[in-house]
Amino acid sequence: MTKSELVQRLAEANPHLYQRDVEVIVTAIFDEIAAALSRGDRVELRGFGAFSVKRREARVGRNPRTGDSVAVSEKHIPFFKTGKQLRDRLNTNS
Repeated sequence: MTKSELVQRLAEANPHLYQRDVEVIVTAIFDEIAAALSRGDRVELRGFGAFSVKRREARVGRNPRTGDSVAVSEKHIPFFKTGKQLRDRLNTNS
């Protein structure tokens, strides 16, 4: 599902809201999650999951084409861990 599909579904589910207002709300939520992660905060959405930032150490990697050693710098990556309710919903057989 893309962001525009999400906005479309939410607008259809809430006919009292204009689609442009739904788009502003969705964008604001995504921007706030991104801002919190960039500050190093953890974002937890109960029943859905938690977003956090993990640090990857600097290391020596290999160029797959040439086999040469390449220095890979330290970096921070977003990490998502699903909540129990979401895992249970995905693993039901019905």
